[in-house]
Amino acid sequence: MMIDRPLSHSRFHALRQRLEAYDPGTGWRLWLYEFLLFGFKQAWACLFGGLLLALLLGTHLLYPEDAPLHRYDFLTIAAVCIQLALLVLRLETLREASVILIFHIVGTVMELFKTGAGSWAYPEASLLHIGAVPLFSGFMYAAVGSYIARVWRIFDFRFSYYPPAWQTWLLAAAIYVNFFAHHYTLDIRYALFLG
Repeated sequence: MMIDRPLSHSRFHALRQRLEAYDPGTGWRLWLYEFLLFGFKQAWACLFGGLLLALLLGTHLLYPEDAPLHRYDFLTIAAVCIQLALLVLRLETLREASVILIFHIVGTVMELFKTGAGSWAYPEASLLHIGAVPLFSGFMYAAVGSYIARVWRIFDFRFSYYPPAWQTWLLAAAIYVNFFAHHYTLDIRYALFLG
C-alpha cells in the first residue's frame, strides 16, 4: 500500500502514522511500546538540534588548529548543509525550515546585541560573521526553534483552562524587552519566571 506524502509532510509523518496505528496489546507491552514511541518522537523532534550539538562538541574536541577553514566557519557551512540535506531527503518540510530560518535571524540579532553589550564573546576567528557574531550562532537558536515547532506538531499539544492568549503575548513581550533592557534598567527576570 502506498502512502501519499504531500509536500507539507516529512517522511517522518507517514512513519509516525503507522507507528501510532499499531496495537501492541495491553499491560507491559503497551507501556513499553508507548515509552519507545515517545523516545522516537522526541528523537525526531531533536534531529536538527542533536546534529548541531554533535558538531559543536565534536569540533570543540577534535577540530585541527591548523585547518584552512576556521572552526566557526566550518560550523556555519555544516549547519547549512544539514539543513539542505534534511530538506532534500524530505526529513524536514519547508515550513519547518522556515521556522528554523526565523529563529536563526532572531537569534543572530540577539547575539549582536549581547556581544555588543559585553555579555559574552566569541573568541575564535571567522570569516562568516556579522560584527562579532559568527553566523553559526544563530543556528543554536534555530535548533531550539526547530525542536519547539516539531514537538508541538508531533505530540499535537492541546491545553485546557489556558489563560487568554493576550497574557501569553504580554509575558513574551516582557521577556524580550527585559532581555535587552536589563542592561540599562532593572532586571526583572525573576518576576518574569514567576509570571
